[in-house]
Amino acid sequence: MTRPRPRATGRVPSPRRRPARLLATSLLAAGVLALPACAAAPEAELPAGSPGGPGPAPGAPPSGPDAGTDPGPGQGPRTFTLNVSGDLLWHDELWESAELDAARTGRGTMDFLPQLESVRQYAAAADLAVCHAEVPFAPEGGPYRAYPSFAAPPQAARAVAAAGFDVCTTASNHALDAGWQGLVRTLDVHEEAGIGAVGSYRSAREAEAPFVHVAEDGTRVGIVSQTYALNGIPHPAGREWSVPLLDAEAAIADARAARAAGAEIVAVHLHAGSEYVTAPNAEQVAFVEEVTASGAVDVVFGQHAHSVQPVDVVNGVWVVYGTGNLLAHQELGAPHSYDGAMVELTFTEGRDGRFAVRGAEYAPTLITPLDGDRPARVLVIPFERADHPGLAGRMDASAARTRQAIRSLDVEGLAERTASGPRAGS
Repeated sequence: MTRPRPRATGRVPSPRRRPARLLATSLLAAGVLALPACAAAPEAELPAGSPGGPGPAPGAPPSGPDAGTDPGPGQGPRTFTLNVSGDLLWHDELWESAELDAARTGRGTMDFLPQLESVRQYAAAADLAVCHAEVPFAPEGGPYRAYPSFAAPPQAARAVAAAGFDVCTTASNHALDAGWQGLVRTLDVHEEAGIGAVGSYRSAREAEAPFVHVAEDGTRVGIVSQTYALNGIPHPAGREWSVPLLDAEAAIADARAARAAGAEIVAVHLHAGSEYVTAPNAEQVAFVEEVTASGAVDVVFGQHAHSVQPVDVVNGVWVVYGTGNLLAHQELGAPHSYDGAMVELTFTEGRDGRFAVRGAEYAPTLITPLDGDRPARVLVIPFERADHPGLAGRMDASAARTRQAIRSLDVEGLAERTASGPRAGS
């Protein structure tokens, strides 16, 4: 990963209030144990708030508008929306932006929420919004570190919760940058902010238990998270379970365990790919082929490349190879690293109790970097373009790059969000 550099800006509208959610529930091997979400810290001003059948059969056709949606007479099918987005990569320019915003909002010494305001209405409206916490957190007050070995301000997690995210995947090549204590602290910080976390673990028992999130409507979603590597850092001795490395066979076994524990939808997350490349690499493709052929999963999604990558349907399973960066501050000479996509999949339940993806949409996002005293922002382009005429050219160029990458496999049923109104196809 290249060293981040500063420049440029954006301004974000006021947020919508988001209802409270029932957040991440881990189903332990001995039975079903709901872990209540902890109250979020005040600094970011948080808003108020049957087990299914097997996954798609190997080789099944892409799920279409009528796939698995026959609910029986007199009863409408349940639907469920899953929103995934790009890397949260907390470079030091983003801390500086948070300090500038805190001076204006009066919310502590660092306020990360203004950087994420634009995504709130989209993330909060989804039944389950999943973020990717790529880097570990330092103790509040620091010392903080950025590239190449991160230890980020924990205040960021409170803003992520306030922006509407329910669960963060934490398996990444940076997961052990701050050592074992950093890994534990990162999970504690997410828990304290009211965000579920999956992909790194504080105990063998935690690692072995299927992760199943119970959404506000009662739908149970299992998530499996793995990473291709750990930046050359070995697992802590005797704690090889702490961060799962990419292993399709293990991912399939974990997906089946989540289903057996009550998950109605099962998602597999992979942190993998070639950095700054828009096409998936051989490792991603091989992993996806094996996992989707198993019939154990309903969707696969990933991050790491810092470039938007395609959406595909493989063995009848929707695959989001890479969503770029949601928030980062990398080389300005690589504009695609400031591009991202929020991808939302809509599931519909069939009469057999199995959920199938009815369709998907994506909203292009653009990071406007720190520029002097103007803090960094991420802007959801279809929501923001009309309000930022000075950024229209930059937004259009970013959206065009994202469109070319994400639609490069020409998957039927993938729509682009072009306005802030109803979701595509709703």
